[in-house]
Amino acid sequence: MNLLIELLAFAVAIGVLVVVHEYGHYSVARLCGVKVLRFSIGFGKPLFQWVSPKTGTEWTIAALPLGGYVKMLDERETGTAPIPAELLPQAFNRKSVWRRFAIVAAGPIANFLLAIVLFALVFATGVSEPAAVIAPPAPNTPAALAGFEGGETIVAARTSTAGESEPVRSWSDLRWKLLGAAFDHKYIELSAKDAHGTSQFQIDLRGIGEKDVDDDFMSHLGFEPGGGKLTVAGVQPGSAAQKAGLVAGDRLRAVNGIPTDNATAFIAYVKSHAGVPVTLQIERGGQAGHTQGSLEDISIVPQSQRDETTGQQIGRIGAELATQVPSIDVRYGPIESLQLGARRTWDLAVYSVRMFGRMIVGEASLKNLSGPVTIADYAGKSARLGPSAFLSFLALVSISLGVLNLLPIPVLDGGHLLYYLVEAVTGKVVSDRWQLVFQRAGLACIVALSAIALFNDLARLIHF
Repeated sequence: MNLLIELLAFAVAIGVLVVVHEYGHYSVARLCGVKVLRFSIGFGKPLFQWVSPKTGTEWTIAALPLGGYVKMLDERETGTAPIPAELLPQAFNRKSVWRRFAIVAAGPIANFLLAIVLFALVFATGVSEPAAVIAPPAPNTPAALAGFEGGETIVAARTSTAGESEPVRSWSDLRWKLLGAAFDHKYIELSAKDAHGTSQFQIDLRGIGEKDVDDDFMSHLGFEPGGGKLTVAGVQPGSAAQKAGLVAGDRLRAVNGIPTDNATAFIAYVKSHAGVPVTLQIERGGQAGHTQGSLEDISIVPQSQRDETTGQQIGRIGAELATQVPSIDVRYGPIESLQLGARRTWDLAVYSVRMFGRMIVGEASLKNLSGPVTIADYAGKSARLGPSAFLSFLALVSISLGVLNLLPIPVLDGGHLLYYLVEAVTGKVVSDRWQLVFQRAGLACIVALSAIALFNDLARLIHF
């Protein structure tokens, strides 16, 4: 069933993105007076075809639904009959360089516009997100050094270059503000509320390394969702948790006197105490022989096991954990939703370009590239989470598609745009000979990127 959901969600996602991208090319081509011969969704053998009596365009759905194309009237097409004289003004190659530029750029722009609309829909209809409440930070992390103790609700943020603070409405909002400041290596001032009032905390992000941004940088900063309930969802037979008396439903309140309300921080603490007794403070929820809500201290010795990733000995207690964090319903008005949609699209596009640039110069891992297997996996997962999650995923992939197509790689839209810029500056069309050379080089780049993305997909599946 899960596989079927993933395949359907993947098909819907690819179908929507391809149609929007190619319709961008198609609509601007028609506005510029170019005759469109074919609008194809997919490649290979046509499954369905029909011809518009008004425009003469052949609309096609093909067998391989992993892309699409718009074929325009063009004198440079080889192996075709000469274009009738009366149709020559409608040929793509006869249009001005700036009209050709607009037609090619329209595809990626359509992807960005789609992302703006999708994000705006999510913001306008409302979505339940974790509140910006932080768990006790790990020692020596930027959050701990700034003075956070855990339980604070972050309500505003101001970067070192901004004049005014911006509200922080949710955990996702906080993450984006920290990500932007980390990429720019700036200070960020956070306003947080707790039982004693509102306090200001300054986080120095100038020393955040590229690898920290690539990975789970929120954890590196010491920020984990908090303020919720960390409970035991299950206990493995024969484990340290079972021997210590932990049972499903126990709420974990503290470990060695340190309050805990976040699974990631708790697991990290247990890992660092292999074979060392630790004391858990738990709250029992009414099991037989226990008072409702009573607090107990349990001594437990994490079993020492070898970590398959690092090869080091780590501690495990053999308990399944569940975290219930406080959430908030985030909803905006129509105008503000569009503004936020445009801003989120811009931020994600800039982030994608920066990340790709860092992969090229070796400052970021190529493991960040994902292929169709990962996209299908996330499409299925987001679809199961609900409409808001799927629309956000669709917007994210649409932005990625737009950015990818704008890269100055021949065979992509960005490569053609580069040709037109050269033509606009020099007044000369890039020769067919050089275009063929660049096209082969661009094709090699695309094949290499696809191979890396597919390898990463397979590596994630078999965990090597």
